Order: sequence, then C-alpha cells, then structure tokens
Amino acid sequence: MSPAVGWVAVALVSVVTLAIGAFGLRISRTTSDFYVASRSVGPLWNASAIGGEYLSAASFLGVAGLVLAFGADMLWFPVGFATGYLVLLVLVAAPLRRSGAYTIPDFAEARLESPVVRRLASGLVVVVGWLYLLPQLQGAGLTLGTVTGAPAWVGAVLVAAVVVLNVVSGGMRSITFVQAFQYWLKLTALLVPAVVLVLVWRRDGSPSPATAGPGWLLPLAGGDPTDLYQTYSLMVATFLGTMGLPHVLVRFYTNPDGRAARRTTVIVLGLLAVFYLLPPVYGSLGRLYAPDLVARGRADAIVLELPGRMLDGLGGDLLGALVTAGAFAAFLSTSSGLTVSVAGALSQDVLTRLPLPRERRLGGVAAFRIAAVLALMVPLAIALSTQRLAVASSVGLAFAVAASTFCPLLVLGIWWRPLTDVGAVAGLLAGGLASGGAVVLVIAEPDRAGWLGALLAQPAAWTVPTAFAVMLAGSWLTPGRVAPGVDRTMVRLHAPEALDLDRGSWQPR
Repeated sequence: MSPAVGWVAVALVSVVTLAIGAFGLRISRTTSDFYVASRSVGPLWNASAIGGEYLSAASFLGVAGLVLAFGADMLWFPVGFATGYLVLLVLVAAPLRRSGAYTIPDFAEARLESPVVRRLASGLVVVVGWLYLLPQLQGAGLTLGTVTGAPAWVGAVLVAAVVVLNVVSGGMRSITFVQAFQYWLKLTALLVPAVVLVLVWRRDGSPSPATAGPGWLLPLAGGDPTDLYQTYSLMVATFLGTMGLPHVLVRFYTNPDGRAARRTTVIVLGLLAVFYLLPPVYGSLGRLYAPDLVARGRADAIVLELPGRMLDGLGGDLLGALVTAGAFAAFLSTSSGLTVSVAGALSQDVLTRLPLPRERRLGGVAAFRIAAVLALMVPLAIALSTQRLAVASSVGLAFAVAASTFCPLLVLGIWWRPLTDVGAVAGLLAGGLASGGAVVLVIAEPDRAGWLGALLAQPAAWTVPTAFAVMLAGSWLTPGRVAPGVDRTMVRLHAPEALDLDRGSWQPR
C-alpha cells in the first residue's frame, strides 16, 4: 500500500471522529453530560460504545500478532477478553449502576465511607488508565509507521491530539457517539478484508495453516510448566480484570438504570463474540504469507501487511486502507474512554482539591478539561521514551493490575457486608504493589526467562489471591470499622429500582 493511501485513511478517520465529537459538543452542557452523558444512554447504543472503546490495539492488532507468533493457545486472549464481560454481568453491572456513583472512587467512598479509600482508588484509576493508554499510543506509532513510513512518534502524537480535542470539547456525551461509530467501523475493517483474503487463499490453493506444525497448533504440548502457568494466569487476569477497567465501568454509569446495564452487557457479549472471530484468521493466514514478521519482531503488524501481501494493485491498497482506518479507530476510541476515566479521577480528587484562592479554584467542566490534557501527557511521554512491548502482552499487564485491585474491591464491596475501610486499603495496596511491581520489572527487562520471568510477565495468578486474602483478613481483624451506613448502602446496590424503598441520601460529588 502506498503511503498516500495510508495517510488518506488515517486522515478520514480522524476527521470523521472530530466531526462526530463536534455533534456531541452541541448537546454537552452540564457536568453530568461530561462525566456520564446524563445517564441517558440506551442499551444498544451503549453496548456499541463499550465495544468501540474495549476493542483496543490488543484486540485489533495484538491478538492476530500473538496467534501468528505463538499459535492456537494464544486464543485464550480473545476468550478471556470476552468472558470477562460475563463475570461483569453476573457480579457487578447492575449493582454498580444502582450505586449512583460517577466513578470507581465515588463507589469506594459511598460503600466504605472513607476518603482514604477514595484517594487510593483514584490513584489506581490513574495508574491502570496510563498503563492501558501506553499500548494504544505505541500501537498508533506502529500502524502509521507501517503504512506510511512515518516515525513512530507521529502516530502517538496524532492520536493524543485528536483524543484531547474530542474529550475536552464534549466529554462522555461526545465520545459515546464516537465510540459507537468506531465499533462498527472496526468490525467492518476486519470482516470485509478477512472474507476477501480467505477467498484468495482458497483460490490460490495454498496449504492449510496447520502445515505450520504441531508446535504452533499446540504450543503447550512441549511440556514447559511455565507455559501452562502463564496460560492459567492470563485467564485469571482477563476473566477478572475486565470488571476493574475504569474506562469500561464508567460506561455502565451512563445507563438509565440497573436493568439497562444488564441488557447492555448481554449485547456487548454478542458484539465481542462476532469481532473476536476475525483476528485469528489474520494470524493463521500470516503463517503462510508473512512468516518473516515474527523473526523481524513485527508480528503485531500482520493485520496491516497481510492484504498487500495477498493482493496486488488497487485491491490490496483498498483493503489495506480499510484495516488501517480500523486500527486507527481502535486507538482513538479506547484512548478516549481511558482519558475520560483518568480525567474524572484527576479532576475530582486532585485539581478540585488544590489549595488555591477561592476565586481561582477549579471545578466542574473546567477541571475536567484540564485533567483530560494531563491524562494523556504522561503516557505519551512514556510511549515516546521506552521500547515498544508486544501490544497484547502490554494490555494483559493492565488487566492483571485491574484484577488485583478493583476486582476484589468491587466483588467484596458489592457482595460482602463485613468489608471495612482498613481491609480495603490493605488489599488495594497489596494487590497494587505486587502487580504494579511486576509491571515495572517487565517494562525494564521484558525478556526475562525462567520461572521468575513467567511470574512477572503474568502475575495475576498470585497477585489476585493475595489481594483478596489481604482484604478479607484486614476486614476480619477490624470488625469495628464496618461503615455505619452499610445496611442502607447494600439495599441501594441490590434492590430493584422499581421498589419504593429508602435508599439513602448519598450522592456523588
């Protein structure tokens, strides 16, 4: 594909994204519009928006790259990414919406009546958001470099600029429209080329990808115990980490009620199931048409390069432009959702608390807009200054941190009355420090071998049980710290909205 075609595809996606965001600006006026779209988004529209922001660089590029490089066992990534929503549906979606909160820190403060837990949760929202933003920005650099030859920093800066403009202009209201559009664009961008490429493969009479050998079809057959451990640890991270991703959870606050939140989650499961059928097709065909990408360390580029390798001329250019547009939409939509969630935490718990004179204090929409800029600057600086990790592996680390922190907080906070603020703080610190320390060590030395390397590369199998155990033990040891209003809070979380009950007076700040 010529560089000009790649630039046109990227430009079109960016312009359409900004245009749709401008439409959202016309109806974004209140603080509630910026944070939760005034809690008025219906299930189908919200499910499309969730699909748009959830299907990130890891889904669009990383899954295909892992299947190309390591084989069929990497299908646990998309299985886990989708199954996480089933766990979220059963345990979290409706009670979280009934809580009335705007953000995870809001929920933590309401449930435990502790500003300390709120501040700690806000810090973790920022950490998880930045960790997830990093592969989006690095993936944008990879995409633009692959299709146009531009330096890696150009793609990262371009995504950051478009996202800041959209989020600052209209907040959650704007990005809801943008993300819903981008889900269907991403699905089309993978589905249409996949159908054409499979037909080309059949026409050419090429051998089956199974000729890659049993080592590719069943890598765990080699008997390395660290491979088996990493597979199970990945399943723990993806199954439980979804409910801890702040940019996912904030979308459920936009539903009108708990019933709509459950319906949204069911629709999301269907949308994700359709999408995740497609990346493995690219990874499998890549074993026949682009095996050299693995040796060159560019397996993540298989989705972008495969159309040009299988089709010459205009057909290859058009399909390449389509997958490029889809990839860029993935970076924009996921980065937008992450920026909103991080900006919400920074604005409510940092900027509005600065010791400034009354006339200069920040609040409401102004604080949110400044926080949105800050939310992208740190991961952008890291993306430009560190070596690129495998996209899906990097996102898997973000899932591990989320599963080790917010998953215990949400599950125990919603379903276990004796949870105390002391137990919650201890569990969040234990899980956050353990999983966060593993992430730092992996980023510093990504090729560490042996059991130590496996335990750090996939830490969820030991960090999640640690966080749960510490949170439970800390609560059992401090029964006098149970929140005074816990009974009323539990009624608010679990009683259907149709019941006329006294649900308490707590409201998010």
